[in-house]
Amino acid sequence: MEDPVSEIPTVIQHLTQSPPAQQAQTIDKYFTPDASFVHPFCRIQHFRGSRWVVKKIYQWYKVMSPRIELKIHSVAYDSDNQKLYVTMSQIFTIWIVPFHVAPVTLTTVLSLTTNPHGYLSSSDSSTAASEKAHEPKEEEEASYADVVANGNPDHKTPLTAHTNGHRKFYYITKQEDLYQTSEFIKFVLPHIGHWIVLAIHAFATVFCVLGAFLWWPFVWMEEQGWIPGLVLRGGNIAYDIRWKKRAIGAGSGPSS
Repeated sequence: MEDPVSEIPTVIQHLTQSPPAQQAQTIDKYFTPDASFVHPFCRIQHFRGSRWVVKKIYQWYKVMSPRIELKIHSVAYDSDNQKLYVTMSQIFTIWIVPFHVAPVTLTTVLSLTTNPHGYLSSSDSSTAASEKAHEPKEEEEASYADVVANGNPDHKTPLTAHTNGHRKFYYITKQEDLYQTSEFIKFVLPHIGHWIVLAIHAFATVFCVLGAFLWWPFVWMEEQGWIPGLVLRGGNIAYDIRWKKRAIGAGSGPSS
């Protein structure tokens, strides 16, 4: 993709609503060879040739529900982290199960890369990018079309998927489908599962409100800075959660 935001709706349509051959061609064209796939019901990690497994997942997806109705609500692109966020709704029906209809809403997070070989060769790509970053660059004036398309008149900021006159393409290296509990339960318990989860949510909400009232001394101590200042400095009665900071990319080890 040259412009992920404008092209991704068409890509998704080809993945979900096209014949098997076109679906496979779309995956070959837009996914890296080592692409990973994460879904509430299945998961594929990065490995060489994993794209083949992604194809089979999508093929089985269409076997279960040959007809998919889809509507994309919003698309957002985080250029710093090369992530594409797509919120959509779809109607999924397992044709062999009578009256099985699952209208669900989800957010798909697509991790992108400009390396057509994918995640496993990213170290080589990073090295090449670092070397290229030290090369002298000539500033180019932004064209009127670029300014209109991107809404950014600053010619020093990249406006399009072009760098120094070379076309840049983005490939999907990871797809992660995020469903609320009330949504993915519809696949397993259509019609009634949604209401069961909503009832649990209502109970949990009441529990939160009552808990806040009953534990008001704890809230007061937090306001005074005693918690987690003097008590529960590690966050847990038996463990210091700062030892886990590396798991979220926030450093490692306790700090004073």
